[in-house]
Amino acid sequence: MGKEAFPEFSLDLVRVTEAAALMSSRYLGFGNKEAVDKAAVDAMRGMLDYIDIKGTVVIGEGEKDEAPMLYLGETVGSCKKDVPELDIAVDPIDGTYLVAYGLPNGIAVMVAAEHGKIAPLPTYYAYKLAVGPELKGRLDINAPIRENLKVAAAALNVDISEITVVILHRERHKQIIDEIREIGARIRLISDGDIAGSIAASTPGTGVNICVGIGGAPEGTLTAAALRTLGGELQLKLWPRDGEEKNRFEAEGWDFEKVYYTDELVGGKHLIFAATGVTKGDFLNGVRFVHGKAITESLSMRMPSGTVRYISTEHDLKRKTLKLKSSKGDEKLIDIEKRFGAFL
Repeated sequence: MGKEAFPEFSLDLVRVTEAAALMSSRYLGFGNKEAVDKAAVDAMRGMLDYIDIKGTVVIGEGEKDEAPMLYLGETVGSCKKDVPELDIAVDPIDGTYLVAYGLPNGIAVMVAAEHGKIAPLPTYYAYKLAVGPELKGRLDINAPIRENLKVAAAALNVDISEITVVILHRERHKQIIDEIREIGARIRLISDGDIAGSIAASTPGTGVNICVGIGGAPEGTLTAAALRTLGGELQLKLWPRDGEEKNRFEAEGWDFEKVYYTDELVGGKHLIFAATGVTKGDFLNGVRFVHGKAITESLSMRMPSGTVRYISTEHDLKRKTLKLKSSKGDEKLIDIEKRFGAFL
């Protein structure tokens, strides 16, 4: 696939995730998850209209009857004649609860990949194991966590007590958490946002070595795109919510024992990953408002070059314009604020 078919538009995608972060941050700490998500979706969908692509949403907000925008199968981008056709995966806010209650690691995320190269997983949940480059190919999602921790400690040449595992704080993880504590590794429990936790495992300086547990399957695919560029690894197994779901998808040919690896989840030679922090996290700062400006921090990654960029941006609140899908054209951020009646 040549440049004509997959153009360099990393910064354009960052502008999309920035817009989602800026708009959703208006509801930071208000305790309203629905408002956080709605604001991010509106901004992300509006800004996508400016990008000269014909994108198909393959991971988004759900089926069309459940989501008015960024639904599965929706076409996004300018859709002009002869523009490249790409697949788009989005999580307007990974961690709506985190943003709604002002907790760390809420991020806006987007991935663009070659057509047909993003795996459409059927289940809502998946069991996932994410590691960085040092542990790639060494751990086994089917092995007990205690065995994986022994292998990780040996590979990193550290004591098990120096290994830190990120895991969602859920009752379903009690056995895993107990095993981690018994063997003496460190645990960082998170309430939401396992995309950020998984990326942290591949990011130097975060202190995170492994992210494991049952979380969203769509988030697993988005994570795989990031880890491909960072040189890390994601292993994933489908996890049914109940027997009915398991029977239904097995009848369709899905194998719940199969392990999906990074390249199977997001393949192809070309992809772009973009994320912007909404709340302060392990690898990205959240949106900050200082003297009439909003400061955002974003992460941009591109394959096949393996380029990773951290982008800090100042937005003048009086001059910054965004396009919301619910509006007719560009609006100044300060005017949007007045119209919606929230607080910057």
